[in-house]
Amino acid sequence: MKTWDIFCRVIDNYGDIGVCWRLARQLVDEHKISVRLWVDEIAALKHIWPDATFEQVQSLAGVTVCIWPEDFQVDAIQIDAIQIDTIQANGIPDVVIEAFACHLPDVYVAAMLQANPQPIWLNLEYLSAESWVEGCHQLSSMHPQNGLKKTFYFPGFSEKTGGILREQDLLLRRDSFNASHEKESFLTRIGVTPQAETGLLISLFSYENTAIEGLLKAWSQSSLPVQCLVPAGKTLVSINSACGMELGVGDSFSKGSLTLQVIPFLTQVDYDQLLWACDINFIRGEDSFVRAQWAAKPFVWHIYPQEEDAHLIKLNAFLDKYLQATDPELSGLISHMWLAWNNGEDCAKAWENLLARYDDWREQSRVWCQNLSAMPDLATNLVHFCQKVM
Repeated sequence: MKTWDIFCRVIDNYGDIGVCWRLARQLVDEHKISVRLWVDEIAALKHIWPDATFEQVQSLAGVTVCIWPEDFQVDAIQIDAIQIDTIQANGIPDVVIEAFACHLPDVYVAAMLQANPQPIWLNLEYLSAESWVEGCHQLSSMHPQNGLKKTFYFPGFSEKTGGILREQDLLLRRDSFNASHEKESFLTRIGVTPQAETGLLISLFSYENTAIEGLLKAWSQSSLPVQCLVPAGKTLVSINSACGMELGVGDSFSKGSLTLQVIPFLTQVDYDQLLWACDINFIRGEDSFVRAQWAAKPFVWHIYPQEEDAHLIKLNAFLDKYLQATDPELSGLISHMWLAWNNGEDCAKAWENLLARYDDWREQSRVWCQNLSAMPDLATNLVHFCQKVM
């Protein structure tokens, strides 16, 4: 069980590829597995891992990365450019993951059917705290045409799910960062000078959101100085509309207590450090959602919008689990802020009320992270599952 293929289609900008790239690297680094990552949009990977090129096949951080072409040919997976002895001669590995129901190429599925032994086929689902996930985790179904078995694998927040991604040394690296002077050197490296020791340092990474205007207004009228760092991306559309300016990387905007600075779009490694460096993080999608929890700092999640507000069901399911042990007042304040933010409402009052209990919010974030870290991580769970069924 030493060779895995992961297939990824980029749907949610950097969330899908972010999860797949972290998983691939962890399987290589910690479990000594040979991994090929098939991705249809290499530019998305290059944003979070700049060493990536537009070559058809390349080796990055020990992972063989292949561009997933529209005219996928089985012969093409017998990679000549990079030789990996442990990959089976016919190109089909021990384990095949289709991430987020991306649908494998028909010719690849046909090759899986002919492989001896046939690979373990997993559909790695989106992360969810919904109760039905526990009942569906590790359920299998047969392909209606060829009889191949596919198992549905659900990340989640309980022992009855697959857990979430966490490298073995992640929390140690975070604590070392916080205990040293790495914060100052990191901020300097990305072009940021802390404005006030007594103020709040906030990162803002979201989808376009009409709620941003009210939030920026609240920050400008804050009794505490607020320094907001905005990685370049979709968030800027709403920020520029609210500010009446065309801000780009390196630009700043100041009003009242608020100083806002646009920073470059960061690599995964640097983004982790940004979350560790800030007092409060506004995050979006799935990958940054997980990393914000491991930062053990207060955060506000902008979930990927879906038709008929289906995403709000998922949001509320997480809030129920996340706030289960939180006192009712603080729970209500956090929920109100998150829902206002995700509904595009004026969240200035919700922000002021929540910030009044900042110390409690910070402690709640720390305790949640500590409890979550007692669970096995997703990569380890996946490996153990495959070892059992092999």
